[in-house]
Amino acid sequence: MSQLFTFIGNHPFLVGLFVLLIALFIRNEVKRGGKTVTSQELVNLINREKAVVVDIRDSKEYFEGHVPKAMNIPFTALQSRVKELEKYKEAPIIVTCKAGQHSSMAGTVLRKAGFQNVAKLRGGLLEWRNDNMPIEKG
Repeated sequence: MSQLFTFIGNHPFLVGLFVLLIALFIRNEVKRGGKTVTSQELVNLINREKAVVVDIRDSKEYFEGHVPKAMNIPFTALQSRVKELEKYKEAPIIVTCKAGQHSSMAGTVLRKAGFQNVAKLRGGLLEWRNDNMPIEKG
């Protein structure tokens, strides 16, 4: 441990640069991922602002259970099917996947297509289920 402090004392420029790069990396990841909403916030957005939920999992997973009234547009087809969402451009769009990891990439695709109010469901459908929220099948 004392060697760490010695290194920091001997190389403040390198340590400062390292800390700056870590901070910039974290900022970039947060910005790229977009806003995150909880299950309860999603329910409020659906009820109050007519939010549209886009489930980017494949069709098989979607039919096994999804957020009620969610649209299924698999991530692999999102780029080619983004026009289906044009009529919802003014509404909040919430992207969900299995665990919340792929939603960031889909959000980026939608923002590049001109959608401004895009967020992702924190924890994806796994957290939605853990919060005992309703599931629709089929």
